[in-house]
Amino acid sequence: MPKDSSIKHVLIIGSGPIVIGQACEFDYSGSQASRSLREEGITVTLINSNPATIMTDPVTADNVYLLPLDKKSIKKILTEHPDIDAVLPTMGGQTALNLAIDCEKAGIWNHFGVKMIGVDIDAIDTAEDREKFKVLMEKIGVGVCKGSTATSFLQGKEIAQEIGFPLIIRASYTLGGAGGAFVEKPEDFEKYLSAGLQASPVHEVLIEQSILGWKEYELEVMRDNIGNMIVICSIENFDPMGVHTGDSITVAPAMTLPDTVYQRMRNYAITMMNSIGNFAGGCNVQFAVSPDNQEIIGIEINPRVSRSSALASKATGYPIAKVAAKLAIGYNLDELPNSITGTTSAYFEPSIDYVIVKIPRWNFDKFKGSDRKLGLSMKAVGEVMGIGRNFQEALQKACQSLEIKRNGLGADGKELRDQAQILYSLANPSWNRLFHVYDAFKLGVSFRTIHDLTKIDKWFLKQIEDLIHFEAEIEKYTISNIPFDVMDTAKKKGYADRQIAHLLGCLESEVFNKRYDEMGIKRVYKLVDTCAAEFEAQTPYYYSSFGEENESVKTDKKKIVVLGSGPNRVGQGIEFDYSCVHGVLAAKECGYETIMINCNPETVSTDFDVADKLYFEPVFWEHIYEIILHEKPEGVIVQLGGQTALKLAEKLEKYGIKIIGTSFEALDLAEDRGLFSTLLKENNVPYPEFGTIHNTDEALELCKTIGFPLLVRPSYVLGGQGMKIVINEKELEEHVVNVLHDIPNNEILLDHFLEGAIEAEADAICDGENVYIIGIMQHIEPAGIHSGDSYAVLPPYNLGDLVIRQIETYTEKIALALKTVGLINIQFAIKNDKVYVIEANPRASRTVPFICKAYQEPYVNYATKVMLGEKKVTDFEFNPVKKGYAIKEPVFSFHKFPNVNKELGPEMKSTGEAIYFIDDLMDDYFLKIYSERNLYLSR
Repeated sequence: MPKDSSIKHVLIIGSGPIVIGQACEFDYSGSQASRSLREEGITVTLINSNPATIMTDPVTADNVYLLPLDKKSIKKILTEHPDIDAVLPTMGGQTALNLAIDCEKAGIWNHFGVKMIGVDIDAIDTAEDREKFKVLMEKIGVGVCKGSTATSFLQGKEIAQEIGFPLIIRASYTLGGAGGAFVEKPEDFEKYLSAGLQASPVHEVLIEQSILGWKEYELEVMRDNIGNMIVICSIENFDPMGVHTGDSITVAPAMTLPDTVYQRMRNYAITMMNSIGNFAGGCNVQFAVSPDNQEIIGIEINPRVSRSSALASKATGYPIAKVAAKLAIGYNLDELPNSITGTTSAYFEPSIDYVIVKIPRWNFDKFKGSDRKLGLSMKAVGEVMGIGRNFQEALQKACQSLEIKRNGLGADGKELRDQAQILYSLANPSWNRLFHVYDAFKLGVSFRTIHDLTKIDKWFLKQIEDLIHFEAEIEKYTISNIPFDVMDTAKKKGYADRQIAHLLGCLESEVFNKRYDEMGIKRVYKLVDTCAAEFEAQTPYYYSSFGEENESVKTDKKKIVVLGSGPNRVGQGIEFDYSCVHGVLAAKECGYETIMINCNPETVSTDFDVADKLYFEPVFWEHIYEIILHEKPEGVIVQLGGQTALKLAEKLEKYGIKIIGTSFEALDLAEDRGLFSTLLKENNVPYPEFGTIHNTDEALELCKTIGFPLLVRPSYVLGGQGMKIVINEKELEEHVVNVLHDIPNNEILLDHFLEGAIEAEADAICDGENVYIIGIMQHIEPAGIHSGDSYAVLPPYNLGDLVIRQIETYTEKIALALKTVGLINIQFAIKNDKVYVIEANPRASRTVPFICKAYQEPYVNYATKVMLGEKKVTDFEFNPVKKGYAIKEPVFSFHKFPNVNKELGPEMKSTGEAIYFIDDLMDDYFLKIYSERNLYLSR
């Protein structure tokens, strides 16, 4: 069936701000779907309240509405665009689906003559309603856990008494497992039951028998309008049942699934999809399998693009959201081409000749006092993906991508040696259990004990145990006599040069020189092609391994490498991916071949058709350096990828690789708190009284001169890591000890804290000679709350001309003093009409996408052209759209950590942001948040 020619204008609903459980994977899906529909000549209007994402950029859709995701906004859009024929709500996670269903119930779609596409409301209702799902599964012969739904406290207690403990509580219509819990003891039941009933918007929970320790699998399936179905990918959870799939390490394809069980599972998935309703698009089906008798139980089905869809797309190269969007407008699978090969049909099941490992990224350190045990409610803020020719290589690459100060899994001297602590960790999964499995083997804990405590499949455990045995082999040698086959095997198992150097007792550079120059053991690059190399791929999407054939053909074009921002985390989120994508697009416009290096499967920057070449690799020195040696680019852009990319600037400088834009010297000076304060002094720019210290003795001496309260600020951090306001010597000493424990040898700045000051910040573009300030934002909360956690208003709402002029003057002075070429963000504190500079960041900041959206100008595009030397600031005709005020609203995920108080201070805790426009300062929204500006200030 060809596309539905009656559909000429589609509304896509986005997922809103990033929260734990619903992150940028939906922005990736929405962006890809929009491009897919526009390819068909369809006009796309998009609504989303998230300013940080490329999804809400003019490059993505014909009309973008940055409005709250509610019925009022939908009515406004449909009134202004009466030609909208259809709405696609399956690309924006639970938020979009819930809004679409609310509009359906309110008769809005019917009133405006809009049809819902790509979704079946009855299917959603069946999938989300735990009781309906359970009844249907029993009807079609798919096993389910013994249990019942409860809509009251009394019902819940009766069901629990019937099932017995341990048991599981699952809340209906929630995202990221919110309200779910595993309950071992009767005395904990009432607490978790109450939380589940409250978390569910329909106040319904499913209470069922526990299958803790069973193996968990997912199938990502596509179905078209005439019932054709394909399985895109099988995904196996490394962690058994009991850990939310978003918090579990996952592996594709499934490693330990016998083909007979897989075929049964595949048949069940198809039966489940056919039974829940008639819809075309992507669907995620989750199963549990008994490790004893291979009994299969259906856990849930999501008839929409899900978190796993983004992972499956990046794992296989099959663009699920792109194809799902085309199915939604009437196409069938056999009518669509495979985007990767360009010659085969989309109606095929991808075949992959490599392994991918996804590891979640947590930020428990930002939520002091939080329960770090993983369970049925998701707690991860991001994820990384490693691709290798075998499981061990993919696992090591994923560990190297995490940016948690580890060089991979083990072999870095950071092993835990406390047996009691290790055994507790094995039985109580948290963010570091994988590392503790390794530590347990290293310590000599028996295989049986490790398996009994973790219930992790024995095949995975054997893979980790094998690494321990192999490391003992490496340790027999030195750098001078290590045999070729041992070095070659180490690299094929994914070991970084740093890990090998640790085992051999030498320098990383010595290992690199030995294996690269002397032994000729070099990375080769393989294509992600959906078909295990059976057909030639047209899309240059690569991963590295070790072997013979290199599939990455180097061209003679001038090239630019853009370093990505790695996994999402608090303090470094999707806004940096936005900048990376715009950097790539701008460099393309300037005639460069663009090369993207990143390891985040959730984002647009790692879509196969954004850059000219995508290397899905850890943003980790060794991997980057070999790509540069292979591609020989003109230079590397580091100022768009947040702290991840910036941290590599020193190595690039040391190895003579050109940094595009602002020099390493300037980047380093701005990061070094002491040197930067000296620069301010030399340029007569006011700053709070300060000093730098390296230990507690220096801190206690310096505080006598500066006086309390003090702001303690480590150098070279993002998101206010380790920052704190202290009010006496005891607090000062404790905090300095903690900082130096977490960040050894750090130079710490002690600032006199300007209590009661107003905070503001400015973003600018500089070409080394000219400065253009793209926006000045005033924070609503007082000084002391991290800028990422503050409501902020663009333009400032009550700063006088005198203060604004000081901000402009100091911004220009600092940008020029740092010889900035590109973007710069400067933060200010204002007290008694005097402006003090707090810090400067000569890079893309968290606020740049917000200003771009508010003023409707592509500032990252301009800045990239300035970095490349293609343009001067004076070459651009700046014409910002200034109407009323734009408010940046921080969004938090404290609901995931019920034991943590919402206290805000110098260290960032928000997971996302929204944008809200007002015409004047008498707006009720502004008056409310202004009245609450001191509510959460802590230290």
